[in-house]
Amino acid sequence: MTTKKKILIVTDAWRPQINGVVRSLERLAEELGKLDFEVVMLTPQSFRTAPCPTYPEIRLSLTTPGTIRRRIEAEAPDYIHIATEGPLGIMARRAALDRGGCGFTSSYHTRFPEYVVSRWPFVPIGPIRRWLKRFHNAALACMVATESLARELTSHGHDNLTFWSRGVDTTLYHPREGLDDVYVDLPRPIFLNVGRVAVEKNLEGFLALDLPGTKVVIGDGPARAALEARYPAARFLGAKIGEDLARHYAAADVFVFPSLTDTFGNVIIEALASGVPVAAFPVMGPIDILGGTRAGALSEDLREASLAALALDRADAARRAADFSWEGSTRQFVTAIEAAQDKRRAQEESRRGSLVRSGVSSLIRR
Repeated sequence: MTTKKKILIVTDAWRPQINGVVRSLERLAEELGKLDFEVVMLTPQSFRTAPCPTYPEIRLSLTTPGTIRRRIEAEAPDYIHIATEGPLGIMARRAALDRGGCGFTSSYHTRFPEYVVSRWPFVPIGPIRRWLKRFHNAALACMVATESLARELTSHGHDNLTFWSRGVDTTLYHPREGLDDVYVDLPRPIFLNVGRVAVEKNLEGFLALDLPGTKVVIGDGPARAALEARYPAARFLGAKIGEDLARHYAAADVFVFPSLTDTFGNVIIEALASGVPVAAFPVMGPIDILGGTRAGALSEDLREASLAALALDRADAARRAADFSWEGSTRQFVTAIEAAQDKRRAQEESRRGSLVRSGVSSLIRR
């Protein structure tokens, strides 16, 4: 009987948050189980928490490095993956480096420097980028979802990058018929956005557009009240999940993605899988997913892109989504963590060889 390999995944982003990081890690854990891994999640749910300043929906773990070190030692994982750079990620990184053993891999989900500057423009971005470089360069490998992100991080001095793309659940998100009840009484076309309602998502870049029909926002977050007051013609439907969310995707005419700071955009491939063309700026994430396809429209003029997306074939959108499966994504993740361990073992053998050669040289000199 094959012994399951244990992987410890450390994340500061977890339920009840609803975002791309949480959804990706939930599905990754599920798919790893199918590949005969034992998955242990280290999340804020295990600790007392405090609200994140300016974003109380995000809870920050209140614990100590010693507690995290003991948790890791008790689990004795074969692999450690640190998914976020929050309090848990920082303490787990420290524990993994002090512990030696299997080392750790990390992933770069969020353009954290750009998020910070979008909230506090007076904060210098350089020191944040340098800190993130130190954080991730200590990993055996840092996983990124797109070529664009790899190029950007390489330009900032990251030197251990590998790829881990994302997937979409096409059993839930798929083209549907008979959805006349979803946006009942709302003028068509429906231009939809789904995601966190926060300043870094650049929702005003969508809501301020002069478009026909109705602009609809699904999601919640700290900017919702202010945006609802400023754009009364738009419809804010709050957070939705599961079948309800899938029906709202599939009933829309165009999905508008105004973000300038995302590294990928899981919601883009959810919309595509639902048969909904996407309009976006030609930036990281959208350009990696939509560039060179007929599944969406990219333009520096988001209104132009939104109107162009109306004319696209919904079948092309669904076909592009088929390139993103969770099974393929998970196998890519497994390849990355196993290659990282091969790298660690090679480094250890090289160090041992150096010590042996050094000892032999010392004896000869004597």
